[in-house]
Amino acid sequence: MLQHNKITDSELRNKIKKGEICFGGNQKLKIYGTLRCSSGKRMKRENRVFFSSEKDAKQNGFRPCGHCMKSDYQKWKNGLI
Repeated sequence: MLQHNKITDSELRNKIKKGEICFGGNQKLKIYGTLRCSSGKRMKRENRVFFSSEKDAKQNGFRPCGHCMKSDYQKWKNGLI
């Protein structure tokens, strides 16, 4: 898990290009989603964190976003994950 306020914008872009960062999340709400999610783009920088994989996000106690990851969210909501 990488916090957004502890990395520069250029470092962030490089990590995304290299595939080191694939998902973003909200640290306070414990929600993760895709980097293109419109909900994720609106969150405050100090709350934003990044993950290399879904497994990494789940290990840190985050749940899927209901907006950009609807099927995974439904599975989580129904207790299947």
